[in-house]
Amino acid sequence: MLRREQNDLLTQTGPGTPAGKLFRCYWLPVLLAEELPENDCPPVRVKVLSERLLAFRDTQGRLGLIDEFCAHRGVSLWFGRNEENGLRCPYHGWKYDVTGQCIDVPSEPEESGYCRKIKLKSYPMIERGGVLWAYMGPPDKVPPPPEWEFAAVPAAQRYVSKRLQESNWLQAMEGGIDSSHVSFLHRGDLNSDPLFKGAKGNQYNLSDARPVFEVVESAGGLYIGARRNAENDRYYWRITQWVLPSFTMIPPRGNHSVHGHFWIPIDDENCWTWSFDYHPIRALMAAEVAAMKDGKGIHVKVIPGTFRPVANKDNDYLMDRAAQKSGRSYSGVEGFGMQDGSIQESMGPIVDRTKENLVSTDNGIIMARHRLLRAIKAFDKGEMPPGLDPAHQRVRSASVVLARELAFKDAARDALTARPGMAPASV
Repeated sequence: MLRREQNDLLTQTGPGTPAGKLFRCYWLPVLLAEELPENDCPPVRVKVLSERLLAFRDTQGRLGLIDEFCAHRGVSLWFGRNEENGLRCPYHGWKYDVTGQCIDVPSEPEESGYCRKIKLKSYPMIERGGVLWAYMGPPDKVPPPPEWEFAAVPAAQRYVSKRLQESNWLQAMEGGIDSSHVSFLHRGDLNSDPLFKGAKGNQYNLSDARPVFEVVESAGGLYIGARRNAENDRYYWRITQWVLPSFTMIPPRGNHSVHGHFWIPIDDENCWTWSFDYHPIRALMAAEVAAMKDGKGIHVKVIPGTFRPVANKDNDYLMDRAAQKSGRSYSGVEGFGMQDGSIQESMGPIVDRTKENLVSTDNGIIMARHRLLRAIKAFDKGEMPPGLDPAHQRVRSASVVLARELAFKDAARDALTARPGMAPASV
């Protein structure tokens, strides 16, 4: 368990908080590129790390992420006109460029230079892999652009989605590195979901509900190995990558695509769950993409025009008790993504970790918390955190069958590094 002050330290990410400063060291996914589809398109509200911002793409295609509110009298610039290389407030016509610089105050004489004295808070934003990424930290500490493999492969080889999750980021992320729950929460779907079925590894998950966890520190975070019994006196290993602060990559199954998540705080009680699928050596098939859009695999169906799941806490996640009772669904909630989301949201906005009773299968969660606490403490002393180096991002998860005497971190070392043109290690 964590002490209350440790729980607060890890879950609070607003401006000036220790964990908030840590998150602001990284390039964070904030929008799908399709949310700003063309030059001079309507602006989009962005709330991240408890800051209310506005994103827009100007006449020249430049990206802006600025304070949502006009410096004049606080009107939301979401109502603004995106025109002629700037966003103009419709209230009194004040206009801002993508850096937040005010470039026109119609009521003031141009020669006064008044507008040059006005500048909104702004953050750099770049496009990579169909995602718009923002950096919200000190201007002199901008890290290299993100180099996650899913963002580097051709567009035909990936699919990215996001959904609103009504819980703190940490309990969502902890669910992503907890491999033991697959044998229970997801067991009704492993052999039926089109993005998972047919894999030999599914049977190891279902036949051995007592995985043994071995967790090893990596340069960027952790290798979280979940070991289950396999035939011929061997072990089936599922090795999850966790890279600070909130990236996870889930081990693949069979010839299916590789997948994973980012959990990005909106505020202390809500987060964005970003989900990606990609295949390193082939285009995704039309049927696979259709399934992802239909909420299969780790993705979910969302209410049109929003990113809130169709199944949500207001409708009890469309719980089907008959399916649960019959065994068609172990949880009664449809889909891997919402099975995870419903359980994590059920803990409340911020779970009280002082009441936990942790066991050996929680080792990955325990070590991730310790790694985060250490990174926050070290950052306070001027040390940059893990996960910023592009080498820390060029990683893969893996599922492998190994002889019992082999240590997974050594035997699967090559499989845990992204290698262009090489197939992922999968069972």
